[in-house]
Amino acid sequence: MRITVIGCGYLGAVHAACMAELGHEVLGIDVDQAKIEALSAGRAPFYEPGLPELLASASATGRLRFTTDISEAAGYDAHFVAVGTPQKKGENAADLTYVDAAVTSLAPHLQPGAVVIGKSTVPVGTARRLAGIVAAAQPDATLAWNPEFLREGFAVEDTLRPDRLVYGLPEGGAGDRAKSVLDEIYAVALANETPLVVAGYETAELVKVSANAFLATKISFINAIAEVADVTGADVTAIADAIGYDARIGRRFLNAGLGFGGGCLPKDIRAFQARAGELGADQALTFLREVDAINMRRRSRAVDLTRELLDGSLLGKKVAVLGLAFKPESDDVRDSPSLDVASQLRAQGARVIAYDPQAVPNAKRLHPELDFADSAEEAASAADAVVLLTEWKQFRNLDPAAFGAIVGNKNILDGRNCLDPEQWRAAGWRYRALGRP
Repeated sequence: MRITVIGCGYLGAVHAACMAELGHEVLGIDVDQAKIEALSAGRAPFYEPGLPELLASASATGRLRFTTDISEAAGYDAHFVAVGTPQKKGENAADLTYVDAAVTSLAPHLQPGAVVIGKSTVPVGTARRLAGIVAAAQPDATLAWNPEFLREGFAVEDTLRPDRLVYGLPEGGAGDRAKSVLDEIYAVALANETPLVVAGYETAELVKVSANAFLATKISFINAIAEVADVTGADVTAIADAIGYDARIGRRFLNAGLGFGGGCLPKDIRAFQARAGELGADQALTFLREVDAINMRRRSRAVDLTRELLDGSLLGKKVAVLGLAFKPESDDVRDSPSLDVASQLRAQGARVIAYDPQAVPNAKRLHPELDFADSAEEAASAADAVVLLTEWKQFRNLDPAAFGAIVGNKNILDGRNCLDPEQWRAAGWRYRALGRP
């Protein structure tokens, strides 16, 4: 099938490459010339494992190309809208400027029978409004909503082998035609018996934000328990292990620590609250305010624990920060708890030397006042404390004895509860973590 992907950021670039890998003819469209040039040359403009190889292989087949000219979308069968929906400045609501612009720009180039497929995370009610724009421009075109469920660091795998597919379709024959198009696009996944949920626009929109809200709530729940564990001497990791054996609860996402960040969960739970308020259902989601508040408190707690490790003062102390991305296997520093803590430590008088395997360039752009190293060892040299804030494998696998020979003082804050406390203490380290004695 001939497919366009409008918006070649994180979501769009991955989706375009994966659709070409599945055998479709794909045209990626974006207004950013530099991004298009990089993708056309097979270079991913962000770090995502497996994507550079996929871009190279898909481009070599001739099935994938990129352009800034939206008029080239004319004649294509299906059009994925994968632009960003950032948080409005000074508000909780989502900014739909880019989604509206993408659909409006595409509309004049739609052919009869074309299907416009939304992938962006949007407030409920957006799809039905955009369907009117599509119908006004081309009465024989249809809008569908097909939310994404990508995990950064695993986005290629999640696109090629999704754990479920959701179609938001209009009623009647138009919906049936759109479903046929989507079924052809996702034929490989459906042949592999990927679960499929077919529903209306509003349900599809709410599936995505509900999933993100639930994950955020689960993370904040165990971090709330960590707050209680801190004042009682309990071990939150053992608590999570024990309750995780309950099949109704499960162990995944019960990892207490610094909390969530990135370009999805924080903005999406805030936009969900804002939209519920607009619809008169704000009381239903008031708990998400506390979910957000718990998450933000973890950052301050990490700073406080670092100060405690340094006997009550950060002034003039050298602190090695390991990890700046909001999660491992990513260079994404959007709303990163790790980068926020590093900035707070510096603001409170510490001399911060930070290192991340992938995120240093992005961190430099946001916080040029920080000092950066080219390795964990360089960051930790003669440090008064080491603060592990992103659980990259290379940090989890550090040898506490060898690493102890580098630092000035053996103080470590495990901000992700990913190290073995006994091993580090046996090597002479003063070990602290969030929610553990």
